[in-house]
Amino acid sequence: MSTISKVALAGATGNLGPVILKELVDAGFQVTVLTRKDSTSDKSLPPSVTAVAVDYDSLDSLTSALKGHDAVVSTIGGTALSKQLLLVQAAVKAGVKRFLPSEFGSNTAVEKVSSLPVYKDKVEVQNALKAAAASGSLTYTFVYNGPFLDWGLLIGFLIDIKNKQVTLYDNGERVFSATTLSSIGKAVVGVLRHPAETANRPVYVQDTATSLKKLLALAKNATGPDGWKEEVVAVDDIVAGAWAELKSPNPDPPKFIFPFIRATIFGEGYESLYKNLDNELLGIKGLSDAELQELVNKFAK
Repeated sequence: MSTISKVALAGATGNLGPVILKELVDAGFQVTVLTRKDSTSDKSLPPSVTAVAVDYDSLDSLTSALKGHDAVVSTIGGTALSKQLLLVQAAVKAGVKRFLPSEFGSNTAVEKVSSLPVYKDKVEVQNALKAAAASGSLTYTFVYNGPFLDWGLLIGFLIDIKNKQVTLYDNGERVFSATTLSSIGKAVVGVLRHPAETANRPVYVQDTATSLKKLLALAKNATGPDGWKEEVVAVDDIVAGAWAELKSPNPDPPKFIFPFIRATIFGEGYESLYKNLDNELLGIKGLSDAELQELVNKFAK
């Protein structure tokens, strides 16, 4: 497969987009950021980056923007995930070689994960890419990295260090893979630098394999052991609650979206501990126990 040099990034805002953009630029790729017509985010882009305003509901607009690009990386999130379906069509029409959709999380290659309603849009995009690849139109890579490690510590999604609070799902002993934002960006770079080895398959990366109890122990090392509030919750209970909320007359999205996501990280049978890693191929060094403690210490200040 020929070299990839020109990359279009859809979704350069949010938590992950800016980090992937930085890693792409630092690695020497020629990057175009796709922005919405009413967006002001292009004002803060690095000088070497080109911003192109697009209409995500227009095939012609997207196709025109993608012409001449070797790859598309998408970090589109939330309710806009389905916009990627038209982006895939545009990539095919524009002759794009590689498409990395907005995965970057739980292991949707596992049926127990992909069957959850919160991943419906992601699965539809995967199917569209697989169909395009089967016809020889383009290739794809799905990047799986588990929860964002540094972001999860910062906002208290994994463990709330500053307020000394933690919810131990299924006692907090289950080990899962987790990756920092910067390493996810480096994994994207690694995929684009190894197009033949990463074509039409998922890749798995992690900075560490850890558990909530291990993170709690590290947090107690950083803050001291006193004053912590620990709650034990069964994953089966939060999944049942999420389904009940979803079936209610007026479901509240946060009450079913986040429980389902937490289940795929902390629950049994969701294969959140990645055993066949692509770290070496993609240049992900991972964190030692000492480095993980240093990372936790940063969020205890």
